[in-house]
Amino acid sequence: VIGNGCEGMELTAKSRVIAIALVTAVAVMGDAMLFIVLPLYWQDFGLTAIWQIGLLLSINRFIRLPLNPLVGYFYKHFQLRTGVFIALILAVITTFSYGVFQDFWSLLMMRALWGVAWSFVRLGGFLTVIDVTTDQNRGWHVGLYNGLWGLGGLVGMLAGGFLVDQTSIFFVTTSFAVIAALTIPVVWFVVPKGKGEAKDKRVVAKTMKKKWVTPFVVLVLCTGLIQGFIVMGLFASTISPLIETVYRGEWQMGTVVIGVATLAGIMQALRWSWEPFVAPLIGRKLDEMKSVLPILLFPLLGGSLLFFILAFTDRIVSLLLFILLFQLLSTMFTTITDTLATRAAVRTERVKMMTAHTVVVDVGSALGPLVSFLLLMYYPVSFIYIIAAVILLLLAVIWVRFRKFEIHEEEEKNYI
Repeated sequence: VIGNGCEGMELTAKSRVIAIALVTAVAVMGDAMLFIVLPLYWQDFGLTAIWQIGLLLSINRFIRLPLNPLVGYFYKHFQLRTGVFIALILAVITTFSYGVFQDFWSLLMMRALWGVAWSFVRLGGFLTVIDVTTDQNRGWHVGLYNGLWGLGGLVGMLAGGFLVDQTSIFFVTTSFAVIAALTIPVVWFVVPKGKGEAKDKRVVAKTMKKKWVTPFVVLVLCTGLIQGFIVMGLFASTISPLIETVYRGEWQMGTVVIGVATLAGIMQALRWSWEPFVAPLIGRKLDEMKSVLPILLFPLLGGSLLFFILAFTDRIVSLLLFILLFQLLSTMFTTITDTLATRAAVRTERVKMMTAHTVVVDVGSALGPLVSFLLLMYYPVSFIYIIAAVILLLLAVIWVRFRKFEIHEEEEKNYI
């Protein structure tokens, strides 16, 4: 039981992680809604060109690249609770603004401001999980956190898209903003009060003479970079073009033809719906295993094989099945990567490590769509998936070699 929240109130680690995950989910609903609504109703937002859609949906991601180190510096000197408060307040402002502003530059500024909010809430969430967990249960809590905050994306895309069709953009953005505002007091009870580095001092003092950037840390960060590039970038941005190469619009519900966008949306929604259940199970398995390498190789080698299969599948039913299988592996990959990062963080400098982790994941997720669509100008989508398969295979080989030849410290051996 942990009691560093509001005076007189004690919450278990599980309760805190669930609460901060749901706070994160509420914050992300407006952003997720925009990914569905903006491409369809862009003129209602006051946009005048299609390229403005892409810039509005990506500017928050690029703004985080230089911002994450600054947010990490903030968390080293100010309370975690303060950072999450800032994140939610900014989420309320930006979500409400989507239904008020009807010109490109104002929306661009708000999307950049959302990037600030996401940096605060994402890093604050990770540091909260680290703060309230132990080595014996950290993987399960990381999976629980990732699974639950993903519900915000599910609600934002499905409920937000449906409600906009039935009501108005202003009604939906205002409703989401009000929900986010109502969760602000929750932060006081669930987010630890201490600074991000407060719990580090004893561990860091023991390793002060050593650099925090060890070969293990570098490999964990490279894994985070590739996870962001493959899962959040390349795959998420090319799932529609992939389905489009095979699907000919032959499915109908009554008189309504099911389009590519609908199929792609359903595929993504299915992943978000199972993550609250699957991710914690994966995390618990990580906690029970002495070596993480065998379970890490499963999404790396399995994902590589599935990318090769996806590149050459020409039947829509088979394609959708393989997409679902890959998304299951991507849930595993994301949970393992985040757990490795938190394990490295508690043995070095937490804020520096988790800041670096969020930076590399953001770099990967920003580069994924950019590289993919540059290649799509000259090559078919199958070529991109073959490249992804090779990248995952190479990463698996590197981890095996690292485990076999390059681990010299017993402490690090126990966490790989």
